[in-house]
Amino acid sequence: MTLIMIEYESLKLLNTPFMESYKKSFADTLESGWFILGNNVSTFEQEFAVYNGSNYCAGLASGLDALILALRCFDFPAGSEVIVPSNTYIATILAVYHNNLVPVLVEPDPLTYNIDPSKIEASITAKTKAILVVHLYGKACDMDPIMSIAGQYNLKVVEDCAQSHGAEYKGKKTGTFGDFGAFSFYPTKNLGALGDAGAITTDDKELYEKIKALRNYGSKVKYINKYIGTNSRLDEIQAGFLSVKLKRLNEINSHKRRLASLYQEWLSVDFIKPVVHDDYFDVFHIYTIRHPERDQLRAYLLEHHIKTEIHYPIPPHQQKALEGKFEGFHYPISEEIHQTTLSLPISFCHTEQDIGRIIEVLNQF
Repeated sequence: MTLIMIEYESLKLLNTPFMESYKKSFADTLESGWFILGNNVSTFEQEFAVYNGSNYCAGLASGLDALILALRCFDFPAGSEVIVPSNTYIATILAVYHNNLVPVLVEPDPLTYNIDPSKIEASITAKTKAILVVHLYGKACDMDPIMSIAGQYNLKVVEDCAQSHGAEYKGKKTGTFGDFGAFSFYPTKNLGALGDAGAITTDDKELYEKIKALRNYGSKVKYINKYIGTNSRLDEIQAGFLSVKLKRLNEINSHKRRLASLYQEWLSVDFIKPVVHDDYFDVFHIYTIRHPERDQLRAYLLEHHIKTEIHYPIPPHQQKALEGKFEGFHYPISEEIHQTTLSLPISFCHTEQDIGRIIEVLNQF
């Protein structure tokens, strides 16, 4: 019997339950004749702000733009330093460079993969202006000590929530601790669009108004430009799709948490599994394990018709784009994570039977 391939992710299957609602949303948008900053965008912004418990939400063109504009809003002097986790996806660091700022990499906690609060203070200098935390893989950072440090040193806090839609720390959703929450709605996210899309959440009305201007050529009033802005507007079509899927985000997260619980319970102790704790409501955008023979394990799974991914194979400081930026610095924890991590299938379209088969093959390795 030929086994059917278990894909790491199938966007076609993932979006099948929403198809009829998508079609209606698209038809309604097409019929309206309004495609930029219209009712769909304002409706989704209101819905997403309410979902997160934020006062305001501004829809943007991508998660990277959300990070860039969040930092730009503060008008930091060129060369100011921003603390960033050393094992994040490169987009977080690109946002710092796009604002003529300097990223200072801080190692993660090897148990949670999020920035280690105990290592932050040693990296603060007179030039430090902000901490850019990343809620990686769908787990919130340890925000109490981070916010305490930020308050002590008068630092801004931006949360990269690209992978943490609906995740919580001590009952409070990510994106609501710092000055800004920056979200990506890339199609594979727990709340994914059908193209690029992003948003910023904040409780600060003045910052919110500035973000809205920055996304629209620096303009609040048509043809009157107050800032050096850009074009980064969530479009009406994607906003409509996001409103459809937002209604079922809790269901998506619950499904992924159920699949994760199967991995947690039945995977062999030979694998390093995610750490779970009552203070954290994890949404498992990515379920990652670690193993010293990661590449052999990945090949073994593929031989058994199971596809996986690596998030991420190369740490940021070793990327060609950042060559020479971190000479003299060493990030052994980040390097070990990048060398040993493997992401297992955990999609809204995967079944418990799929996960059972994956666990069986993994435990045979």
